[in-house]
Amino acid sequence: MVNRRRETPSGSTLLSSRGATPSSTRIVPGPAPRDEARDEERKDGWGFADTRFVVKPSGSVVLTGTRYSISNVELPSLLPWMSATLAAPLSYENRNEPHYPPRIPDARVASELLAALRGFLSDDQISQDPLVRLRRGHGHTGAEIWAIRYERLERVPDLVVFPASHDDVVRLTEVAKQHGACLVPFGGGTNVTDALRLSIHEERTVIAVDMRRMNRILWLDPVNRMACIEAGATGRHIVAELEKHGLTMGHEPDSLEFSTLGGWIATNASGMKKNRYGNIEDLVLDMQVVTARGVVERPHVAPRESVGANPKNCMFGSEGNYGIVTSAVVKLFPLPEVQRYGSVIFPDLARGLAFLYDLQAAGALPASVRVMDNTQFHFGQALKPKKSGLLARVKSQAEKLVVTRIKGFDPHQLAVATLVFEGTKEEVDFQEKTLYRIAAQHGGMKAGAANGERGYQLTFGIAYIRDLTFEHWAIAESFETSVPWSRALELYDRVRQRILREHEQRRLPGKPFFTGRITQVYPTGVCIYFYLGFYAKGVDDPVRHYAEMEHAAREEILAAGGSLSHHHGIGKIRQDFVKDIYSDGARAFMQQVKQAVDPDNLFGAANHGVLGEVALSSAEEQGRAPSP
Repeated sequence: MVNRRRETPSGSTLLSSRGATPSSTRIVPGPAPRDEARDEERKDGWGFADTRFVVKPSGSVVLTGTRYSISNVELPSLLPWMSATLAAPLSYENRNEPHYPPRIPDARVASELLAALRGFLSDDQISQDPLVRLRRGHGHTGAEIWAIRYERLERVPDLVVFPASHDDVVRLTEVAKQHGACLVPFGGGTNVTDALRLSIHEERTVIAVDMRRMNRILWLDPVNRMACIEAGATGRHIVAELEKHGLTMGHEPDSLEFSTLGGWIATNASGMKKNRYGNIEDLVLDMQVVTARGVVERPHVAPRESVGANPKNCMFGSEGNYGIVTSAVVKLFPLPEVQRYGSVIFPDLARGLAFLYDLQAAGALPASVRVMDNTQFHFGQALKPKKSGLLARVKSQAEKLVVTRIKGFDPHQLAVATLVFEGTKEEVDFQEKTLYRIAAQHGGMKAGAANGERGYQLTFGIAYIRDLTFEHWAIAESFETSVPWSRALELYDRVRQRILREHEQRRLPGKPFFTGRITQVYPTGVCIYFYLGFYAKGVDDPVRHYAEMEHAAREEILAAGGSLSHHHGIGKIRQDFVKDIYSDGARAFMQQVKQAVDPDNLFGAANHGVLGEVALSSAEEQGRAPSP
């Protein structure tokens, strides 16, 4: 248990602020200290520059650095488990060495445009460096990282600018309009939807607008529990700065460390603790947006309003199509008095899902509850360091004995739930008591707080594994959906069976990697998050095979009543399916909104597939070409 009790504003403070000016309860924090060396990110893969999985000659895997609970410890089981699961010879010797950086297309920048930008931006706010341009031209789909490591991107931004203020963005928009350029906003670059990929047919000068210098908390109001935060602030900085004042926004997506507030809005994001704090649309009260028609902003923020068709609502899920969010006013919460972790093992995924259904009905959802299937359970076990000492080995064997023999769980069927409880002591006590009672009714067995905490924190560390698999001839990526309760297991089974069929029909080597977890819970259904991968050595165009297999999986998702996306968005990777989820009238409506707010397509990200742009479906359009 972590005791995090904080003082909250007293009644006298609230009374004394009545009749005062609106800003009288606001605090203006100073600039946050930055450690650029520690914050440096990798250019050719996920995460921090000092952190990556490496395979040692012994076959053990080590996560470099010291940032995560599994950092700098030997993981002897990971590579053997991956090899067995894929039925493929992953090993230290069998390497697929990256060839980063790839050939980068030349920039297309008119001198007149450059001169206009230099009229209000400093030299360090403008970059034509090829590697800087390359990084702003892709997100983190497996296809994009594969391309920059082993192939190439045919079109990347011609110029990168780093605005430092809202006024910089306004002037940038004006200059781009005057000179016929195209603007594409860039936040953390963590999307997995091809949202940043550029069409090779885009002939205008493309300016990537990197927002991360706009990372300040402009003001926070601990009495009214609000803050105005610039859109380029990353999740890790938002958490750290608000914590100094005993507050939290509560939004924790898997990409928390690198994704930005503006990116959360643009993708209509969800966080791991949405049960307590809400999704991004629940947390944002207002925002400031620069569009081709002018600035969308208002003078005051209220708790809730009925003010007609509020323009801010169009920005949720807009994916860079309508303008650039420069700041947003968000809700805040006191840091929880108590934070506890927990975990439960269930005989199988079906009973884990039934447990979630009854837990939701009981009104006792913890801040986060996730149920992982059997493959993901074993994945977590493979990420454990080698047991050292007789006592540790005996304890591990005893735990397995209890689970498999005494409880009678089949190790090839069981599922596991990881839990995070947050709130007052009374709230957490109630949630724990209710949850473990319901879990027991579904055959669940408590598996301890340590396993729960480890499972939650592993989310951030295992994000680096995709890049490790690439270096040993496997290709993998994630996708997600939401689905009503009554069809959740059907959807899971249909996707799994379709992946098995696709893998067999394509005669790909080994076995496919497929796993899923239930990550978010609603009164009407759940979000299911999948991972898909396969061994790719000797495969002609593995990126194409992966894309087609994921496309097939998405067909099954929609056929089983699932959504096109729960929180990743559409980007370009799912454009082909938009016609299946929106009527002709709905698509025409969205096209007309785009035409009305951005008639010249100044903001040319070309996402969603309903904005008059050609879907990037061919290999040529997606920038794939044979390696030089």
